[in-house]
Amino acid sequence: MDPNHSAPQRSPAPVRSRTLVLAVFTIAIFTSALLLFAVQPMFTRMVLPRLGGSPSVWSVAMVFFQTMLLGGYAYAHMLMRAMRPPVAVTVHIVLLITAGLTLPLSIARGWGDPPGNWTALWLIGVFATSIGLPFFALAANNPLLQSWFVRSGHPGGRDPYFLYAASNVGSFLALLSYPFILEPTLSLRQHNLLWSRGYWLLFALIVACGYLLLRSPARAVMDEGAAAPASPPPTWRELGRWAFLAAVPSGLLVAVTAYISTDIAAAPLLWVIPLSLYLLTWVLVFQSRPLLPHRLMLAAQPFAIAGIVVLLAYSGSEQLTGLLLFILLAHLIAFFVIAMASHGELARQRPAAEHLTAFYLALAAGGMIGGLFAGLIAPFLFSWVAEYPILLVLAALCRPLLSHDPALRAGAAREGAWQRRDGLFWTAAVALGLALLVPGLVFGWVPQDEAAGKVNMAIAVVAVLSLLLMRRPFRAAFAVAIALAMVRLYPGDEARTQTVRSFFGVHKIYDTPDGIYRVLMHGTTIHGAQKLTDGEGKPLTGRPQPLTYYHAKSPMAEIIRAVRNRKGAMRVAVIGLGSGSLACYLAPGEEWRFFEIDPAIVDIARDHPRFSFVGACAPNVPIVLGDARLTLAREPDRHYDLIIVDAYSSDAIPVHLATREAMAVYKSKLKPDGIVTMHISNLYLDLEEVAVGIASANGMTTWINHDSNEEESDEEYIFESDVAISANRAEDLGELIFNENWKLTGPDARQRAWTDDYANIVGAIAKRANWPRWSMFDALTAVTAAYQTLRRNL
Repeated sequence: MDPNHSAPQRSPAPVRSRTLVLAVFTIAIFTSALLLFAVQPMFTRMVLPRLGGSPSVWSVAMVFFQTMLLGGYAYAHMLMRAMRPPVAVTVHIVLLITAGLTLPLSIARGWGDPPGNWTALWLIGVFATSIGLPFFALAANNPLLQSWFVRSGHPGGRDPYFLYAASNVGSFLALLSYPFILEPTLSLRQHNLLWSRGYWLLFALIVACGYLLLRSPARAVMDEGAAAPASPPPTWRELGRWAFLAAVPSGLLVAVTAYISTDIAAAPLLWVIPLSLYLLTWVLVFQSRPLLPHRLMLAAQPFAIAGIVVLLAYSGSEQLTGLLLFILLAHLIAFFVIAMASHGELARQRPAAEHLTAFYLALAAGGMIGGLFAGLIAPFLFSWVAEYPILLVLAALCRPLLSHDPALRAGAAREGAWQRRDGLFWTAAVALGLALLVPGLVFGWVPQDEAAGKVNMAIAVVAVLSLLLMRRPFRAAFAVAIALAMVRLYPGDEARTQTVRSFFGVHKIYDTPDGIYRVLMHGTTIHGAQKLTDGEGKPLTGRPQPLTYYHAKSPMAEIIRAVRNRKGAMRVAVIGLGSGSLACYLAPGEEWRFFEIDPAIVDIARDHPRFSFVGACAPNVPIVLGDARLTLAREPDRHYDLIIVDAYSSDAIPVHLATREAMAVYKSKLKPDGIVTMHISNLYLDLEEVAVGIASANGMTTWINHDSNEEESDEEYIFESDVAISANRAEDLGELIFNENWKLTGPDARQRAWTDDYANIVGAIAKRANWPRWSMFDALTAVTAAYQTLRRNL
């Protein structure tokens, strides 16, 4: 090679041309991310009518999306390494066209009802065959377009990672727009069509990006191989470190969401907050001048971890009673700080631009591994949300390692005595750990009264000790692990909780400290309680007495008595089993049938040592396993006098059981004078208008009872409840028509009835929170209605 001959140089493009290139690539990357995250809640919403409203549906969906993201990043990496630009551009455009031919999106044919077991794998199969190809094509766009931008010759290509921030801004906006704008204003079909049009707009932008790449002055350099890369490729150790730093926050995203929805507040749309914070961290760390300096986040990260450890230790104590909002904010802020520290390390360690696709491939691999562990593996292995403390321990290892950070090595040199005594430290640490854990592990010791307070203090001391070890991540992680193990072995409350976990959630069974009651909880909602002993501690025998929302003076009990007095022996369908309390209202000669989606709940209700409602009152009652809407619809020529819909898991509702189509199924299974009862008690959602609207859409009339029982007593597990009755005629209610507690309620003309194609969760939240009627959501609904009217007229 002639030493006087230099490699072709990238000629500076005109300012106008550079501006055009930057604008087109930024808009394309932003739009791609917007579509990528908009399709996730949209298609998950399509699947819900087949699978119920379990929060686990979203967790498993996240695992699928992260896996496909890895596939898209791998495709982009190989495409840019193995092919010249004209071929790479052509291949990707052909992929986009092929994926576009599958639009609009729909559930693939051939997928029947979900199986009783391996539901998660069934769900992943539905996603893969239905939206796998379009999502794969979209997933490849971010690294691919950034790689094209680097090779376009634009000056910004020397450090193109600011485009990753633009990508995450698009993801962030898509995530927030779905529950707050798209779902309240558009039907699912309209959203699907809008998304399809957005896809073809993106296609045009990507074609433009390919054109700008191929006509750029840098193309000659790239076609000739551009000689040797300016920096060596990343080592396997670096790739592994990047994957680890991405895996921990990704897993924590799923784990924190599961924990706060299980143990703090199972509010609808709560998953939006952790995911929004997660995306926001990516936006912040890849800014050219981060708003939150990385060193500040690294300094705050140990305090976030230690703070959560202490919070978990005191979670069952009276000191935190009533501090729901504080606890929720503490977990979310800690998650944000931990994710910022981990993602900040990734931003700090990002490689040169020519290794961009390898970097993103490692990030996607880590994200998939973290999500896979927290979303699929941990729920299978553990009966409680164990992935949260495990990932907190791993978060301590996301700090800079001494061997890689010169500043930390210099600081460590001043602490040489610690290094020389490393063996002594680990000997002492392991001995201390055993001393703290052996009483519970080996001897089953349970702290009581004052001892419980001292144990919590010991946990706090160990958590503070982890702060002193922050310069040595492995030592800090060990201290955090010991503290969290103590939290699990020595719970702060006196009640001993048994947990049962399934795809549909974590169920808790515990006896009250006085031994009088046994309680079943799903998330933060009580789903049944049974009185075990009298006031003197004597065990109760015989037929148990229904409590909670099903006590003898409850609206549910009134309905059952009224239908029985009018019809005699009746035929009843109950959607939702819980602890089986309603089984004790079965009378001789009657035919009752329960419909339950969760096999774990069936096991709990039929397990006589746990709850004896079913065993003592209706041992042979049929329990149909599967989604109630599907299994009830397939009932052969069986019609009921009463259908009770009581299937709301925690305070997040299965929307597909509260739609016009669902009510049509219930009505089709009623006798001509039968009635449908919906238990609509909910802490966060006002479901009165929902129940009235879907009944009215099916030609039925609704009466509402806002129970105001004077004998309500939380200590005795006698609760008030809100219940709706829908019937064809007023006389079908029997004696209840003369009961002033049942108010005839008509539909609100301003409210659209919920359908499989439309639901407004945010509107129901707003109604419960007593927000002003003319709010942002009403304004958006009005604008959409006006647009649709104008379009019809034109």
